[in-house]
Amino acid sequence: MFSPLFLGFDLSTQQLKAIVIAEDASIVHESAVHFDRDLPAYGTTNGAIKGPDEGEVTSPVRMWLEAIDLVMQRVKNAGVDLRAIAGISGAGQQHGSVYWSEEAEEALAAMDPKRSLADPGHLAPHAFALPNAPIWQDSSTTKDCRDLEATVGGPQVLADLTGSRAYERFTGPQIARIRRLKPAAYRASARISLVSSFIPSLFLGYIAPIEVSDASGMNLMNVLTCKWDDALLEACGGSELRAKIGPEPVFGGTVLGNISRWWVERWGFSPECIIAPFTGDNSATVVALSSPGDALLSLGTSTTLLLSIPPADTPPARFTTSHLLSHPTTLDAQIAMLCYKNGALAREQIRDRCAGADWARYNELVEQSPPGNSGFMGFYFPLPEIIPPGVQGEFIFQCKDNDSEEPELLHGLQPDAPQHPRAILDSQFLSIKSRIAAILPAHSPPLQRLIVTGGSSANQTIRQLAADVFGMRVYVAESKEAAGTGGAVLAKFAWWKARVGGASGSFEEMTVGTGEVERMRLVATPKVEVTKVYEGLVENYRWCEERVIQLCQT
Repeated sequence: MFSPLFLGFDLSTQQLKAIVIAEDASIVHESAVHFDRDLPAYGTTNGAIKGPDEGEVTSPVRMWLEAIDLVMQRVKNAGVDLRAIAGISGAGQQHGSVYWSEEAEEALAAMDPKRSLADPGHLAPHAFALPNAPIWQDSSTTKDCRDLEATVGGPQVLADLTGSRAYERFTGPQIARIRRLKPAAYRASARISLVSSFIPSLFLGYIAPIEVSDASGMNLMNVLTCKWDDALLEACGGSELRAKIGPEPVFGGTVLGNISRWWVERWGFSPECIIAPFTGDNSATVVALSSPGDALLSLGTSTTLLLSIPPADTPPARFTTSHLLSHPTTLDAQIAMLCYKNGALAREQIRDRCAGADWARYNELVEQSPPGNSGFMGFYFPLPEIIPPGVQGEFIFQCKDNDSEEPELLHGLQPDAPQHPRAILDSQFLSIKSRIAAILPAHSPPLQRLIVTGGSSANQTIRQLAADVFGMRVYVAESKEAAGTGGAVLAKFAWWKARVGGASGSFEEMTVGTGEVERMRLVATPKVEVTKVYEGLVENYRWCEERVIQLCQT
């Protein structure tokens, strides 16, 4: 009798990771395949290929097949007993799409255990109508985005319906572009998968349905009903898209079926191993790291806040510069997402010019500045920003002690002034703080924990400032592979529901006392008096941000 293990995958832009966890959610094994380094024959740069058209970015589907072959060999070589794997799920980079041919279902069902996934002629190329998959970095669909918004009545109407306005990387506009520019390939596409539904299709031996949370990144699903919207399907792909996109989206914790014969005979999996829906990488990270009452703040190249919103009588406030995703494990709940393009890039530019590219000196300058920075408030947008939309440049204000006086826009300030290091952190965090109340339903209890990830989450000065600005205890996770771990936890959730929880079993019931989302370390505690200072700065921040928007529009 085996102690059950659960296998989670994370197919990201640059690599494929496999995570094996035990029933108590402890990590048993991790393996990875880096596309550029391990599979150089595909000619990718950072896992992607830039196309001939401006903004076009894709990844070879066959490269992903070979990566799965290779990562499975590494898992097996590490001594993981694949017979003990009771469930498989995972995460895929959001928005990317795979186009299956008419022959795909037959090819999946008839896979030969003597041949690898990537063997020429086994699946690729005849099972795919397009050899390369458009991915989230693609920005070639501006026309299709504007056409979609115009069809439904504008970006706000689309955001209210789907959780997001039309973004170039979203799958609906991507499908519309394929249909417009490659009509023969579109006609030849019998089914269209997300990256997250492409992988379980390989394990099942037939094409898997799309999962609700990842479907939220398509501009095709009603984010409140979790059903495909016929008007959006028609706008992006014509009357045939409903058949191509497949059945209605499914929730995490669903058992899609058992693993196919190919995996049993080639790799030695148990035929009882179940396959659960894969989700998007952000949603899988939420599953791995956060409980209700938590906020998840990624401080990487971009800055991203992920906030689970419990079921409520009225939907949360939404606006065109944030995303609202259906929750992968909780019916009627959502995940709010705030995305900022100018994250680590902007912080590092300030570090370089004010602290000689030295983080230790940068931290000293932050700590030497008083909370609130003596009214000095800065906005730093080296790239056109997402929130607020389209702003670019650097703007410095001096807020007055008298609340009745408007902040003053400063000119000619030294670019290496010692106030900048704290100011950029203040403004990045205050932008998020100023929006949280509008996202949460009325009468929501206070958020309990702030879980930080990404490169800057290792900086104790930044951790402490985050605790002070948000008024929350700050934690970091033990594992750095959150999306893959979340996938493994989703596999366990489906297995647990099938054996113990039943149809009504909740994710929270499964995790009580088991530690799935409790492997955290407390790294900073807020100082009450400092938090009060930042609460008093929110209105000044909003005024200054509105002024920046006006300046960028003139």
